[in-house]
Amino acid sequence: MPDTRAWTFYILRCADGSLYCGIALDAADRVRIHNAGQGADYTARRRPVRLVHTEIHPTKVAAHRREVQVKAWRSGRKEQLVRGFPSAGSG
Repeated sequence: MPDTRAWTFYILRCADGSLYCGIALDAADRVRIHNAGQGADYTARRRPVRLVHTEIHPTKVAAHRREVQVKAWRSGRKEQLVRGFPSAGSG
């Protein structure tokens, strides 16, 4: 039986101003996990974190592809995405 749950690609703003990208079924719950220090080592050392961007994807594979794509971007382009600039949304 195929998994029909929607996945979320998310970006967090860490306390040091850096951005962290991830995917989850429940982004709000994942933020709580990060802020409890039980998420990634990166965010555990940079708490508190706050959710600054989300995108819904139909599959885990699609969300993961977007995560890989955005992680490869330079920080300036990620900042544009977080701020909502359409030119940062594709490619």
